[in-house]
Amino acid sequence: MRTFLSVTAAILLFGCVGNQPESLSLLPFPQEVVESGGRFEIKKKIELELDDEFTGVGGLLKPTLEELNTQINSTRSGYQLLLQYDAQLPNGPEAYTLSVNQKRTIITANSPRGCFYGIQSLKQLVNTETGVTLPIVELNDFPDFSWRSYMLDEGRYFMGKEFVLGLLDEMADLKLNKFHWHLTEDAGWRIEIKKYPKLTEVGAFRDSTQINVDGKKWDSEAYDGKPHGGFYTQQDIKEIVAYASLRGIDIVPEIEMPGHSSAAIAAYPWLGVIGELKQVPPKFGKLEDSYNISNPKVITFLHDVLDEVCELFPSKVIHIGGDEVLFGAWNESEEMQGYMKKHGLKTPADAQIRFTNEISNYLASKGKRMMGWNEILGQNIHDFDNTDDYESDTELSKQSVIHFWRGDIPLIADAAQKGYQIVNSLHSETYLDYSYDDSPLKRMYSFSPIPEGLDSTYHQYIIGVGAQMWTEWTPSYRDVEYMTFPRIAAIAEVAWSGTGNYKIFLERLRKYSNKWVKQGRNFPVEQIK
Repeated sequence: MRTFLSVTAAILLFGCVGNQPESLSLLPFPQEVVESGGRFEIKKKIELELDDEFTGVGGLLKPTLEELNTQINSTRSGYQLLLQYDAQLPNGPEAYTLSVNQKRTIITANSPRGCFYGIQSLKQLVNTETGVTLPIVELNDFPDFSWRSYMLDEGRYFMGKEFVLGLLDEMADLKLNKFHWHLTEDAGWRIEIKKYPKLTEVGAFRDSTQINVDGKKWDSEAYDGKPHGGFYTQQDIKEIVAYASLRGIDIVPEIEMPGHSSAAIAAYPWLGVIGELKQVPPKFGKLEDSYNISNPKVITFLHDVLDEVCELFPSKVIHIGGDEVLFGAWNESEEMQGYMKKHGLKTPADAQIRFTNEISNYLASKGKRMMGWNEILGQNIHDFDNTDDYESDTELSKQSVIHFWRGDIPLIADAAQKGYQIVNSLHSETYLDYSYDDSPLKRMYSFSPIPEGLDSTYHQYIIGVGAQMWTEWTPSYRDVEYMTFPRIAAIAEVAWSGTGNYKIFLERLRKYSNKWVKQGRNFPVEQIK
């Protein structure tokens, strides 16, 4: 069934404006574009017609139409805007086609998400500088990768709901489809778990925070002496999840285990191997204690937490971190050593993989897949670890999704060849907390998620890419904006349609960034000049 909605605009169709093909300023750039040349101006009525499958996403057009000084009208005449469902449209559920001519604009998709992306492209095509104009154009568009993520670390600094909603709007505009939400850390626990109230009563607040002085960062002995804290209630999370879903975004929560767990251990000291923490530590970096995975009570705790997390987040993937576990405490713990001996585990890496597989199986029983940073494979990718701790015979479950962030390129190729699905977020190319000198816009735009030399047989296992905004040294949302924009646009295009001519990308980005200026975003304008 098809719904009709007529919208009055101060517009009527004129002929093409200019004789040259339109240089489209779309971000990310579509896969296939056919331009007929010129623009036309609308000066009459817009008649919105949509198939019932697109009623939800069609409602998101309302703000755009209001910006054009339109209002709902009962008559049916004028320029047609059609949202058309086609179950046979190829290239997956995020594909769409967009056809613009002087009589009508048609967006065709086989899912609400594909239709939504067509709407996003249409919004970028509209020019209101001299009337309301559109180019005559045909787009056939679909993403290269199914996983296109932006990660916000709120474990270090709590940013709040309004900022997160604004980020989701920007992700939607750029066709990013995974909001990777880092909600637990050594420095703070940001999600309400009703069965364990101390996780937020104690774990969500700290008395002071390590600060960067004279560029020392991790080695700094300076602290600000200011209390910091905050967390999301389950009602907050439900609202944010619903907001994201309507915009084609899955929220993937990250609940760190077994390391980076000091905030939880401060709330419930029995969770730790050392178990001496009484308050959330103010220091960043890699801390000594982690969950005591040999204690069945701790495993029950983690299952209970994951039960509530799985209820809150429809995402089929749950991220468990798994990175930077310091094995010193495990090596010195009689309880952990007894656990390893009982299960025939030679090294701490074997113990972590066994634990990770158990969590993976538990999530699978709830219809979820486990994702973790590439340390979960049991490889030594750090210079601070003892190599002997990583002589592992235990194999990670193949249902795991590997989030590759560190190590030599052969490691990612090896994982792909073994059949693991991989999101490639190599830190040197995708980490937004790195300075613009260390990770410039051009470098991010030049990144290919598929490693050079990887046999084409294994390309299917590289499912996407993510941009990571770690927040140790960005305490305010304005700091986060400065590091995120404009690099988020580069990663979005890498993930959707791959890299092209950097100079042309910059030209499109300069036009696109006018929106950020109007929004009052804090971003380094000099990076796009």
